[in-house]
Formats: sequence, C-alpha cells, structure tokens
Amino acid sequence: MDGTETNRRNCAKTEQQKMLDSGGNQSGSKDRVTLKKEIGLLSACAIIIGNIIGSGIFISPKGVLDHAGSVGFSLIVWVLGGGICALGSLCYAELGVTIPKSGGDYSYVTEIFGGLVGFLLLWSAVLIMYPTTLAVIALTFSNYVLQPAFPNCLPPYIATRLLSTTCVLFLTWVNCSSVRWGTRIQDIFTVGKLLALVLIIVVGMIQIAKGHYDALEPQTAFEFIKDPSVGQIALAFLQASFAYSGWNFLNYVTEEVVEPRKNLPRAIYISIPLVTLVYTLTNIAYFSSMSPQELLDSNAVAVTFGEKLLGMFSWVMPISVALSTFGGINGYLFTSSRLCFSGAREGHLPYLLAMIHLKSCTPIPALLVCCTATIVILCIGDTHNLINYVSFINYLSYGVTIAGLLYYRWKKPKMVRPIKVNLLVPCSYLVFWAVLLGFSLYSEPVVCGMGLVIMLTGVPIYFIGVQWKNKPHWISSAVEKVTYLGQKLCYVVFPQVDPSEIEPLTEKSEL
Repeated sequence: MDGTETNRRNCAKTEQQKMLDSGGNQSGSKDRVTLKKEIGLLSACAIIIGNIIGSGIFISPKGVLDHAGSVGFSLIVWVLGGGICALGSLCYAELGVTIPKSGGDYSYVTEIFGGLVGFLLLWSAVLIMYPTTLAVIALTFSNYVLQPAFPNCLPPYIATRLLSTTCVLFLTWVNCSSVRWGTRIQDIFTVGKLLALVLIIVVGMIQIAKGHYDALEPQTAFEFIKDPSVGQIALAFLQASFAYSGWNFLNYVTEEVVEPRKNLPRAIYISIPLVTLVYTLTNIAYFSSMSPQELLDSNAVAVTFGEKLLGMFSWVMPISVALSTFGGINGYLFTSSRLCFSGAREGHLPYLLAMIHLKSCTPIPALLVCCTATIVILCIGDTHNLINYVSFINYLSYGVTIAGLLYYRWKKPKMVRPIKVNLLVPCSYLVFWAVLLGFSLYSEPVVCGMGLVIMLTGVPIYFIGVQWKNKPHWISSAVEKVTYLGQKLCYVVFPQVDPSEIEPLTEKSEL
C-alpha cells in the first residue's frame, strides 16, 4: 500500500476520532461499544448455505438448460460451477485469515491494490449488485407466496411489490434490533430451505427408482435442443453463478465470527461441497418428472414439479420456496450491510454508515441504506434485465480479488498465512474466469459493457467524494450536521475496534 493511501486512512481515522471527541460517544461511559462476536461454526455455515440457496436454484435451472442446450451438459455446468466456487472459496479462506476484516472482496482489494480499485467494487456492489439481488429474491418470495391465490395467472404487480417491500422492511427491523435475532432466523430458515430441497430430491429419487429417468439416459441427455456455442456455454455458467452467488459472504462478517481464523475456513470447507451436491441432485430430480421442454416452459420450476408429483400436497412447494427466499433476504441484508459499514470505516462512504447502535451493537444506518436501495430497485420495475449485469460484475470482482491474492503473495512473500493454498488453485480459477468473461463479453457485449459502465461511473465519484480533501466549508459543515442528526435519530456511535483483530498478519522475521 502506498503512502498516499496510508495517509488517507489515517485522515479518516482522525476524522472519526474528532467526531467521537465532540460528542459521538453519547454514553459517556468507559464501556467499549464493539461488534459482537456471536457467529459460531454452525451459524457461519448457515450464513454461507443460506446466502447461496436463495432464489437461484428455483430460477436458474431454466436459464442454464436454455444456454447449455442439453440436459447432460446442464448437469455438467452445475457440477463444474460448484467446483469453481470451491476453488474461489479456498482463495477467500486464505485472504480471510490473512486480512481478517469484515467487508470481503472490498476489504481485501482495498488492502492490496489501494483505494480506487476497492471503491469501484464497493460502488458497484452498493449501487446495483446487492440491491438488485435482494430485490430479485424478494420478488421471488412474493410470487411464490401469492401463487396459490392466483393459480391461473400471475399475481398482480402491486401485490408482489407491496409484499416484497413489507418483507424487506420487517427483516431490516429484525437485523437492526439484534445480531442474535438475525443469525437465529438465518439458522432456522437455512434448515427449512435444505428440507425443501431434500423433499424435491427424495421425490425425484423415488421417481428414478420407478424407472422415470428417460431424460437422464446418456443417449437422450446429450441430445442438444439447439446447436451449442462457446458463448452460450459461457452464459450457462453465468446463469449457474447467479444460483451459487453468496459463497463468499461469510468473509463480509469476519469480525463477528468467533475465532475467525479457525471457523471461517471450516465453514467454507463444509458448506460449498454440501451446496454443490444438493444443487446437482435437485436438478436431477427436476428431470425425473419434467421433460426439457416442460422445464423451459415453466415460470416456477419447483411449483411445476410439485403440481406433477405431490398432488393435493402441491401447496407445500410454493410455501417451501417462499421460506427459502425469506431466509435468503435475511442473509443478504445481514452481510451486505456489513459491506457498507466496512466502506464507511475506510472513509469511502459517509462516516454515519460506520456507526453501530449503542446497545444492540448493530449497524443500523448501513442496514437502512441497504433497505432503501432495495426498495428503490423494486419500484423501478423490471429487475430481471439487471441479473446479467449483476452476474458479470460479481465474476469481475471475484477475479480481481483472487488476482490480488497472487499479487499479495509476490508483494509480501514473508507474511504469516495460517492458510496457504497451492498456486494452482488461484491460477486455475483465473484461467476459467478469463475464458468465461471473455466469451460472455463476446456473446453479450451490451449487457457486459453496461456492467463495466456501471462500475466505472464510480471513478469521478471517488475523486470528488474521497480524494478531494479541501472541500468548501459549507459542504463539510452540512455533512457534519447530517451525521450528527443521524447519530441522534439512530442512537449510534463509532465502534471501538481491537486493531490486532483486523490488521493483516505481520511478516516473518529474518533468521
């Protein structure tokens, strides 16, 4: 990290301290106000599994099959997609224990490459990536909840938006009230969504045992519905990546994990293989009762599956999917708010977003920003066109972060690394990443180009908002007044952080 970036961070910390000295610490006590470490190994696994298994497995099978062109190749895409996530998660495990800060990709890239690159990831995530994903999951939740009331048509537009907004507002209130409540909801609904998928898998396996596996026989499975192309295969992987997105989210709440250097990698090693297995078996189960054309024609794959096989109990499926997406919304809110919190702490977002509630120790301002951004996206209208932008930006950020791991190895070779993956792991991931993004850009230049434009709009914002230090007095005064008002309304202060828990590990001394 260069001297300019270090000076900027020191200025940010000095500014925070001034605000504390001028009345930010409203309690007047010597008690430390810190983020609570309440995420054990079970809750850590629940965060990863709960964030991955949201709406994707109920939306993406159609897109993966459409782009892959055959049943057999779509199953290969699901397995390889999980394998790629496993490679990426191993790299994130090394970064997570070497740079144990909350904020995930953003914190690692900022530490390794400096403020501008980190800010661009933060900007695209806060502006579109996470609000859009939250909006899509919330709409999936409302559609599945309302589906039984409108069996012969789509639920009304207003009804889906109102229910989605109500759900987001309720879970924002829960996460503002207590970290423990948020993690408990995540634990319970993660178990619920796994049971829903287990139900699909068990029913599918029963169908296969009865001999209903025509679409899965090798000679049929690899009959292509349309001529495949490398570009279409790349888009199939992008569709699968939407279903697998969230595998890196535990890294966003590292500072709230109990013994992160032990539990973070353990949770990753348990969760990613489990999700890959469940996803692959779920898709096999779908094809045990649905032809490829039926799956492509279905707007709600799990509901169609339930209607065909569960008879009078088909209502179980939309309710199960709704519960699954409800837990996904909670997980995304919980983790994405910590990204805002981390960005504000680095001085890349308003300092108010780096504050936590004096008693519950929850980042209320950051949660409210995430909630508001999601509701705005919900009000825009069609969110499905944004999914491809989100997937492209997601993969771009993953690749930049893992490239940072290699650069950090070269830049600081003697740094202590509790986990040190073989160089073949990040290199293999980056080769796949480059091929996927290259062909995606070739096949969908407008969609991918828009993703890049969205990210690059953050460049002028960074130089005006972050690098420009000598702003007019009236601007600085207005920001201070808004921050002070926000503190009063939300009853929040800057948390006190033990530097030893978030600073990168020191380098090994020479013998």
